[in-house]
Amino acid sequence: MVNETATHDERLRDLEAEAFRTGRTLAEHSEQLTTIREQQRTAFGNIDSLANAVGAPGERSIADRLDTIERVLFALARAQGVDPDAL
Repeated sequence: MVNETATHDERLRDLEAEAFRTGRTLAEHSEQLTTIREQQRTAFGNIDSLANAVGAPGERSIADRLDTIERVLFALARAQGVDPDAL
């Protein structure tokens, strides 16, 4: 009977430890999903900015629009830690 109780207690400790690890893993995944959502929100905002930079034909010269696009792309690269001048 004592051996059964010890085995039962060990099993309960194992289950508690597994539940803790699972909870920690879920919390980490939740944080990662939050980060991904923020990155997506930023990316979509950048796409909108890029679309606005291009503008409608006739509003600005193609050279002006391309210059704006280049500046936006350089800013995106720098925000991601890439030096566009080194490429």
